[in-house]
Amino acid sequence: MAGHLKQAHLITAQERLRDQVAHALRAALISGELQPGLVYSAPALASDFGISATPVREAMLDLVREGLVEPVRNKGFRVTEVSGRDLDQYSELRALIEVPTVGAVTRSASREQLQALRPVAEEIVASAREHDLIGYLDADRRFHLSLLGLHGNERLVETVGDLRKRSRLYGLRALDAQGLLLPSAEEHLELLDRMLAGDAAQAETVMTRHLGHVRSLWAAEGS
Repeated sequence: MAGHLKQAHLITAQERLRDQVAHALRAALISGELQPGLVYSAPALASDFGISATPVREAMLDLVREGLVEPVRNKGFRVTEVSGRDLDQYSELRALIEVPTVGAVTRSASREQLQALRPVAEEIVASAREHDLIGYLDADRRFHLSLLGLHGNERLVETVGDLRKRSRLYGLRALDAQGLLLPSAEEHLELLDRMLAGDAAQAETVMTRHLGHVRSLWAAEGS
C-alpha cells in the first residue's frame, strides 16, 4: 500500500511540473520568446528550464491539443500561425455564443454574483495599466469564463475557453505599445455596470462592441 501511495505522489508531482511547464510555455508564446512558424525541440527547451525533456514534451502535447503548437516529425514542435480568416471565425463564434449569453445572465444572475466579478474586472484594468500582459490575460480569462459560468452551461464555458486559447496570443504586445490595450480593458467595467443596471440589451451591445473591438485590434496588429 505504501508503495502505491508513493507512486501516486510521484505521478501528482509530475503532473504539477507538466502544468507549470505548460504555463511557462504559454507565457513565452505571449511574450514573443517563442515565435509563430519556428520549430522548438523538447530537449532544447528542457535545457532552458533545467529539467528533463519528458515534462516539457508532455506540456507541448497539451499545447498541441489547444492548437497553439503542432508536432514536426523528428524535430519538435512548431508554433502555430493563425491567419486573419482564423481570427475572424473565432471572433464570429465567440459573438454567437457570448452576446446572447451575457443578455441571459443579465436577466438571471443575482446582484451579488455580478458584484463578485468587479474585482476581476478591475484587475484586468490594473494589469493593462502596468503593462502586465500575462496578468491581463489571466484576469481576462477568469472574468469572461466566470461570467459565462453564471449561465450554468459547462460545455458552453469549455467551448469559449478553447476559442480563447486559440486566439489569445495575437496582438497584445503591439496593442500595449500603442496604448490601445487599456480602452479594451475598461470595457469589462462598462459591461459589468450595464449588467448590474439590469439592462440586458445594452449589455449585449457592449459585449458585441468589445468582441468587435478586440478583432479590429488584431487586424491592426497584422497591418
